[in-house]
Amino acid sequence: MYQLLKQIVRNGIRTEPPPQPDAALRNVAQRLEDAMLRELGRALVIRHVDAGSCNGCELEIHALGNAYYNLEALGIKFAASPRHADMLLVTGPVAKNMEIAVKRAWEATPEPKLVVAVGDCGCTGGIFGESYASCGRVSNVIPVDVEVPGCPPTPFALMQGILTAIQPTGA
Repeated sequence: MYQLLKQIVRNGIRTEPPPQPDAALRNVAQRLEDAMLRELGRALVIRHVDAGSCNGCELEIHALGNAYYNLEALGIKFAASPRHADMLLVTGPVAKNMEIAVKRAWEATPEPKLVVAVGDCGCTGGIFGESYASCGRVSNVIPVDVEVPGCPPTPFALMQGILTAIQPTGA
């Protein structure tokens, strides 16, 4: 332990430099913030619903909260209740056991409600498709406004999907 402390004092703490800001990310973040304030006039509140995913998409959704993407700094928050949400972010193929829960979450979301299907499973049913245990894609259960494909989609693609959902058609 003493040797390690001596080495730290002698060399200092060395870390790799932080990544440079991505111009495309800044552009999408600014457009997202502008569209949100223009269309909603306030912060966007999202309710995430896991309809039966493998948690790959959830990892990318959680990455939206890290210091690099920092979705909360743009005024976008996640809510525990669909009654407080403007948008449902649904991941995974809808399992038969989750069908009623997804419908109830959609019905509990106040108008105007937006739905974003995330990942290949949410968009197409993925490798699971429709079966005795799966309803398949999210649009088989509730109306979907935007689909974000990918297995899993990147946080950048998720931000673009959210931006697409809150912008009116033709904007």
